Amino acid sequence: MSEVTKIKGIGDEKAASLSSIGINSVSDLLEYFPFRYEDYELKDLADVKHEERATLEGKVHSEPVVRYYGKKKSRLSVRLLVGRFLITAVFFNRAFLKKQFSLGQTVTVTGKWDQHKMTLSASEIAFASHDPEGTIEPVYPVGGDITVKAIKRYIQLALQQFANEIEESLPPQMLERYKLMDKREAVQTMHAPQSHDHLKQARRRFVYEELLQFQLKMQLFRKRERENTKGSSHVYKRSDLDEFISSLPFPLTGAQDRVVEEILKDMESPYRMNRLLQGDVGSGKTVVAAIALYATYLSGNQGALMVPTEILAEQHFESFEDLVGNTLNVELLTGSVKGKKRRELLERLATSEVDLLIGTHALIQDEVVFKHLGLVITDEQHRFGVKQRRVLKEKGLTPDVLYMTATPIPRTLAISVFGDMDVSTIDEMPAGRKPIETYWAKPDMLSRVLDFVTKELDQGRQGYVICPLIEESEKLDVQNAIDVHAQMQTALPHYQVGLMHGRLTSDEKEAIMEAYSQNDVQLLVSTTVVEVGVNVPNATIMVIYDAERFGLAQLHQLRGRVGRGKDQSYCILLADPKSEVGKERMQIMTESNDGFVLSQRDLELRGPGDFFGRKQSGLPEFKVADLVHDYRVLEVARNDASALVESTAFWEDDAYRRLRTYLMNEGVLSGEKLD
Repeated sequence: MSEVTKIKGIGDEKAASLSSIGINSVSDLLEYFPFRYEDYELKDLADVKHEERATLEGKVHSEPVVRYYGKKKSRLSVRLLVGRFLITAVFFNRAFLKKQFSLGQTVTVTGKWDQHKMTLSASEIAFASHDPEGTIEPVYPVGGDITVKAIKRYIQLALQQFANEIEESLPPQMLERYKLMDKREAVQTMHAPQSHDHLKQARRRFVYEELLQFQLKMQLFRKRERENTKGSSHVYKRSDLDEFISSLPFPLTGAQDRVVEEILKDMESPYRMNRLLQGDVGSGKTVVAAIALYATYLSGNQGALMVPTEILAEQHFESFEDLVGNTLNVELLTGSVKGKKRRELLERLATSEVDLLIGTHALIQDEVVFKHLGLVITDEQHRFGVKQRRVLKEKGLTPDVLYMTATPIPRTLAISVFGDMDVSTIDEMPAGRKPIETYWAKPDMLSRVLDFVTKELDQGRQGYVICPLIEESEKLDVQNAIDVHAQMQTALPHYQVGLMHGRLTSDEKEAIMEAYSQNDVQLLVSTTVVEVGVNVPNATIMVIYDAERFGLAQLHQLRGRVGRGKDQSYCILLADPKSEVGKERMQIMTESNDGFVLSQRDLELRGPGDFFGRKQSGLPEFKVADLVHDYRVLEVARNDASALVESTAFWEDDAYRRLRTYLMNEGVLSGEKLD
């Protein structure tokens, strides 16, 4: 559609102001939708709840009274008869209204209702009966020198002059299948809804359109990635792999079995694998990774496993030595491996003497060269930047890639953020694991908590104490790790108390973790450094200070550091949350040990942007759709998009032309950009 200056009434100066809020064309303006709506529909006072916003119509029952207080502040109150109720309407700092009231006059007031005092704190008033037209008022986001009044006027002008030029962007069969409102009517309804139901239908149409367009982009990226990057088919004797699986110390769970088959199927195909493996803490992802790496070895290729920290790299190295070390040549490469040892290791890697290399970011440095890299696994993948993952991919010719994460991601976000990947989920725990018992205690119960910690330590076990910040912060009244460490040393004089935080060098962290895993340190006071992957089966107690400052997913990750051995484990949340959301979070933690349940609740409580942290989330910004509430539509849109990109009709039928044009403009389809 044309530039915004084509609208009569909008000149260059106004166009520049509109451009500052991202409106450059007529279609930008027409699709500049309200972010919420004010409801001015008349309510029956008997149906209005306490503290609800309401619009009421009543008759003036007594003379208004004005009281002045403070400097130039005033409170005007007037009694109104609303149906059979006599109420008081209160206006702050609007004494000038007094002269406009007259007894018996009908007025319409909008404001917040206090049921206990039978008072309405009024924000708006009309000295007339209620007008049933325009009871749902759109509220637009504005910025710069654009006012709400101005944006409404510009949108009105655009609708008057260009509504007939709004073209349908969805094919007729989709409008029919889902009984969707056509685009012209939907645009008009978003700006001037006649009823709530009408608005709901218009919104439903745009939610589907936005999510379909987004999923089409995702599915095309995925299709192109799959077809343009020829992977290597892993060819090996399945009986050799089955022999390895049956030699494992414990049988696979049903979920592990299913996930292994999904991964092996990808590895055997000619396309490059691009798969996310997610599973709760302790669900057995390491064993699945070992099976995939063993299959890589059997097919004559090398494997690489990249993790975010040196501690984790060492732990994985030990685990894989136990699992596959008898057959595979497993090596560890971190920043600490230097000099001659490093040179020799790199030479052996380049000649294929090393079958599996485990390490940190050191794996992606230029001098690290693999001879036949067949499979790359990254653990806790959203801790790596996209760039680092890409460099690793390019090391081999076309290695398969498996991303592992113990942060369960709700299906909605997995589809959105990782929509260009296949997702495998281990949603079953190994048999015999005792669920961790979780309790919520107020800070004034600390001495009882310490008694409990002492009892566990007296039985030869170990524990963690987690604090959110390292040192005093002016903003947050948070117990810092350094203070807590001193406090614990005083409270537990017979035990060794360690301190771990992000400011320590990696050698210092290493030494502390080594002492802790050898039980030379019985209680470890730490910031969230300890969150990822640390494995000490003798640790049975976890105390988390200021637990309300953490999200559910993070609390669950921390809790997963205990409960790794045969003994019953406990997690105690020290928290005094002031908000309802904070209290609900503590409640949910004590009720559920299931990371997927928690992550879904976390998403509902925090919203999708905060779930990953808005900056690195890669989440798209939608005008109308909401990933949390519209997840069912997202599922439908994904299935439709997936079917469309594989169908001939999508590429040839005129009905899909507008969708193809959209994808060209987004740079997803080759061809010149279309206006």
